[in-house]
Amino acid sequence: MFLIIVFACSFIACKISENTTKTNDSLSKKETYLSQNPPGLIPELFAPDIIQTEYREAEVTFAPNLEEFYFRRRGGDYKNNTLVVVQYKNDRWTESIIAPKSGEPFISPDGKTMHLGKTYRQRTTSGWSEVKHLDAPFKDFRIMCLTASSNGTYYFDEASETGPLRYSRLINGIYEKPKTVEIKDIGNWNAHPFIAPDESYIIWDDQRENGYGSSDLYISFRQEDDSWEPSINLGDKINTEFEDAYGSVSPDGKYFFFHRSYGGDKADIFWVDAQFIEVLKPK
Repeated sequence: MFLIIVFACSFIACKISENTTKTNDSLSKKETYLSQNPPGLIPELFAPDIIQTEYREAEVTFAPNLEEFYFRRRGGDYKNNTLVVVQYKNDRWTESIIAPKSGEPFISPDGKTMHLGKTYRQRTTSGWSEVKHLDAPFKDFRIMCLTASSNGTYYFDEASETGPLRYSRLINGIYEKPKTVEIKDIGNWNAHPFIAPDESYIIWDDQRENGYGSSDLYISFRQEDDSWEPSINLGDKINTEFEDAYGSVSPDGKYFFFHRSYGGDKADIFWVDAQFIEVLKPK
């Protein structure tokens, strides 16, 4: 009888655990990535049933908890690049406008800062703060996109046809004078850098004569001596005849997001399994 009772209790405990796991998994899927089914190794439109696709939807960033999805929209009634957020509220995904005119967004790995090029907002108990401006040593640079690693190092571009990618480390609470990211075969028009949280690789878009289209996405891996490997084109599954740009990896490292621009006020957001990054990494 004792063994039967023990077995019965163990069985019930296992079922409770199993049901709890299923519930947590269901909630996790429901409340993240806009409840979309994960993509494979071929890029797919991201959440076309939720995000409008008739305008320019571009420049994507996620909050670390994956419950806030930010992007910019332009076209139709949206005369300027409008910062939009989609959040999970009251058992549904709800879209709202953050600002009718905004720079290109990137949320820091700790979720406390939203970078917007040369400006930024800080997370407060009531939401995002008013826009603040970067001071020295960044004020003389024409920054379009700025991203940050886990230790606070900034990587950014310059709105120039010959602008390199640059970085600035946070040393004793002060940012150093920006330096050039030394990738030997980097092109002329380099934009929208995404730095891995551990700075093991950097992804950006560039316009090159030997590319697939208007602009392509590239990656470079950091070597053990801190130098950068030659750039690698992300290939024809991601890059097309159009402008493929603004690549980034989701905070959990699972998916790669980018936008594809067809000219004018038309661009779409795509996502793909991020395992291709490991495949491209030099052995």
